Amino acid sequence: MSDILSGLNPQQQAAVTHQGTPLLLLAGAGSGKTRVLTHRAAYFIQKNIAKPSEVLLLTFTNKAAGEMKNRMSQLLSSHDDTGLFAGTFHSFCCRVLRHDGQKIGVSPNFVIYDQSDQEILIKNIITDIGLTPKEFSPTAVLYFIENAKNKFLNPAEVKDQSSGFWQEYAAKIYQKYQQKLTDYQALDFNDLLFKTVELLLNDPKTLEKYQEIYKFVLIDEYQDTNQIQYLLTKLLGKKYCQITAVGDASQAIYGWRGADYRNLQSFIVDFKDTTVINLEQNYRSTQIILDAANFVISKNNSHPILKLFTTKKSNDKIKLYEAESEVAEADYIAQKIRFLHDTVRLPYKSIAVLYRMNAQSRVLEETFIKYQLPYVLIGGLRFYERSEVKDILAMLRFFHDRSDKISEERIIKAIGKRKKVTFDEHLAEIDQNSLDSLAALESLVINSGYLDKFNSKDEEDQRRIENIKELKSVAASFPDLNDFLENVALVQQEYSLQEKNKKKDSHDGIRLMTLHSSKGLEFDAVFLAGVEEGILPHSRSMVDESQIEEERRLCYVGITRAKDFLYLSYATRRLYFGKSSLNEPSRFLLDIPKNLIEFDEPTEITRDFRHRSKSDGDLIYDPDIY
Repeated sequence: MSDILSGLNPQQQAAVTHQGTPLLLLAGAGSGKTRVLTHRAAYFIQKNIAKPSEVLLLTFTNKAAGEMKNRMSQLLSSHDDTGLFAGTFHSFCCRVLRHDGQKIGVSPNFVIYDQSDQEILIKNIITDIGLTPKEFSPTAVLYFIENAKNKFLNPAEVKDQSSGFWQEYAAKIYQKYQQKLTDYQALDFNDLLFKTVELLLNDPKTLEKYQEIYKFVLIDEYQDTNQIQYLLTKLLGKKYCQITAVGDASQAIYGWRGADYRNLQSFIVDFKDTTVINLEQNYRSTQIILDAANFVISKNNSHPILKLFTTKKSNDKIKLYEAESEVAEADYIAQKIRFLHDTVRLPYKSIAVLYRMNAQSRVLEETFIKYQLPYVLIGGLRFYERSEVKDILAMLRFFHDRSDKISEERIIKAIGKRKKVTFDEHLAEIDQNSLDSLAALESLVINSGYLDKFNSKDEEDQRRIENIKELKSVAASFPDLNDFLENVALVQQEYSLQEKNKKKDSHDGIRLMTLHSSKGLEFDAVFLAGVEEGILPHSRSMVDESQIEEERRLCYVGITRAKDFLYLSYATRRLYFGKSSLNEPSRFLLDIPKNLIEFDEPTEITRDFRHRSKSDGDLIYDPDIY
C-alpha cells in the first residue's frame, strides 16, 4: 500500500483513499490528475474494495488510455489486473454494442463509418431527394447530424425542432441517413455513444448488467464531456454511486465540438453528497508562470477557479516581445530558440511554439527553414502540405500553365467535373497578365465555387478557410505570379530536403502546434506567438462573452504548458490574410502584473501599450502599469 500512496501530497492521498460518496476532483494544470486517478483505481484493487473487472476507467484518447494501463500494471505488479477496462468512451461503447446491441436492432457485426464514408452517404442522399451539394454541403449536413447526436436527439426529435428551409431538409436527410446506416449494418462514431445510451435507457436489464459489472467508474477530463457522454456516465454510476470524475473547468477548450464544462457542476447536482477535492499543487511550472496563469484565468466568472501553487523555485520572469511584423516576430522566436539550444542546452524537442490559428504556422515554418532549425508539426500537416492549400495552388498553377495536367486533375477532384466546366469558362474570360498573384488567387477561389464545400459553423472548416486566407498573405508578398509559385516551390523543396536529412526515429525538433493541440503536454520552454486582439482572443469570439471566456481558458492552457521559460510575443503590424493590419496587444496580456514580466529587446512597449474597449472605444488600460 505504501507504493500506492508514496510521493503523493495530502490532497492527492485524500483523493486516492476516499470512500463512501461520489468524488469530484477539481485538478489544476500539472497537478498530477492522471496519476491520482490511476492510483485511486489501484488502491481499490489492492485493498480488495474492488475486483479488477469491476473497474472502468474512461478517457478521451487511446494514448491517455494506454498510459493509464501502463501505470496500473506497474502499480499492481503483484496483482492480477485481468478484466480491468481502461479505454476511450468510444471503445467501451463499441464493446457494449458488440455484446448487447442486437437488443435494439444493432447487428453484432456492424461496421464503423469514418468521416469520408459519412460524407459520401450524405452526398448520395442529397442527390436522391433532388437537392444539390451546393445547396446542402455534405460537410455542413454532417455537422448538423453530429450536433444532434451529441445532444441525444433522434431524427424525429430534430424534425420537430427544425425551422426554416435548410433545417427542415437537413432533418429529412438525417432521417434517411440513419435508415441507410441501419440497412448497411453500419454505425458512425457518434452512433457508438448514441446507441449505447439508447440501449441502457430502453433496456433496464442491460443497464443493471453493466452497473453490476462496473461498480467503480472513473472518468478523466470530465470538463471535455458532451451531453451524451455525461448521460452515459450518469447511467453507469447511479446505482452504486462509486463514481469519480476528474476535471478542470479552466482547461475547457473544446466547446466548439460539444464539450460542456458545466457537466462538472451537473455532477454535484445529479450525484448527491458528492465530495469535492481540489488539487492545486502544480509539479510543472515555476511560481511566476503560475501567477501569470492565475491572473489571466481569474477574470472568468462562469466557473470555479483553482489557485495553483508550486514549491519549484525560479526567478526567471516571463519575456514579452513586441515585433514590428509577423516576420520580425518569427525571427525573434527563431533567434531565442537558437540561444536556448546553444547556450542553455535545451534540446529542441523540449521547446514548443504555440499559436491560436493553424494558419500562423506558415511564417514560422518558413523562418525556421531559413535559420535551419529542425521542427515537427504536432497535430497537423505543414502549411503547403494541407489539402486546401494544395488545391488552391493547383488552380494557380493551371491558371499560369493550362497544359499542367497534374494540377488539372487535382482541380477536378477538388471541385468536381461540373464546376470545372464553369471554372474553365472563367479562365477563358480573364487576361493572365492583368492580374497580380493576390487578385488571381481571389478570383479563382471565388469563381471556382471551392468555398461551397465548407461549413462556416464547423471549426475544422474554419481552419481550412483560414489557411486559404493565409495563402493570400504569401500572394501579397509576391505580386508576380511567377515569383509566387517559385517561392512556394522552394519552400516545398526544403520540406523534401528536411525529410531526407531526418535521421531514422529522430524526433529532435522544435514542436509547432496550435493551443488546442498543446493540451496535456509540457515543455521546458514555451513561445506563445500572436498574443493580439483578433488572434487571441480570436475575432470570431469578440461578441460573445462565453466565447471570450473560452479564449481566456485557451490562453491559460498555453501558459501552463511551460515548465521553466515562457515567451509571449505579438506584432504591431501583421500581414493578415493578405491585408496589412494594425494590431493591439491581447487583453489577456493586460491581466498579467508588470512584476512578472520582463520586456525583451528590442521593444518600445513601455512607450505606448494601450488597449481599447470594444464597446465604447475608451481607454481601459492604464499606461503607467508597465
